[in-house]
Amino acid sequence: MACDHRVVAAGDTHRVDALLRRVPARAWQWVSAGRGAKGHRYYDWAFIRLDDGDPSPGGQGQRWLLVRRNRRTRELAFYHCWTPHPVALATLVRVAGRRWTIEERFQTGKGLVGLDQHQVRRWRSWDRWTTLAMVAHAFLVVLAATYRTRHPPPAGLISLTCNEIQHLLAALLARPASDLGHRLRWSLWRRRHQARARTCHYRRQAAWQP
Repeated sequence: MACDHRVVAAGDTHRVDALLRRVPARAWQWVSAGRGAKGHRYYDWAFIRLDDGDPSPGGQGQRWLLVRRNRRTRELAFYHCWTPHPVALATLVRVAGRRWTIEERFQTGKGLVGLDQHQVRRWRSWDRWTTLAMVAHAFLVVLAATYRTRHPPPAGLISLTCNEIQHLLAALLARPASDLGHRLRWSLWRRRHQARARTCHYRRQAAWQP
């Protein structure tokens, strides 16, 4: 939501960034929006109750303005939320954090299966290309999830990811190579290196947490 978006609060219409004056300093809470490759996504969060969308006595649900603030850059982000009943701030933050998962799926879809590589000329060709790319991406996701469930990775090694499966399929099937053992050992090295990097990121984050 843009900072100049207008919402109804206290019977009047306000810009969302103007409503920050109503947030006391003690209202901000440091909450994680989810785990990432480099640690938890910690931000300062606050929320403001907005007027209900249905002003009738029997109106259901509540609307909230959720505000995210970066501690270092002070950059702000705004979310317009609706809940059927009152919820904790951590619940709103957890739902807002799902946006990263969606964006990551778009990125992997573009990088691994060419979701954005079609030159659109007609809707039918675009629809076929997009459907094929989404099916290919779903195939990678199912393979990664199935392997993670059936073969939990040992300590010091991350599980197979969509990226790693795509590398292996390209090396073993699309471009068959005679040195299959070398390719598999190279895959293990990448997964071990990623596990070490992730562990270091989380340790560094834990060291400077207040």
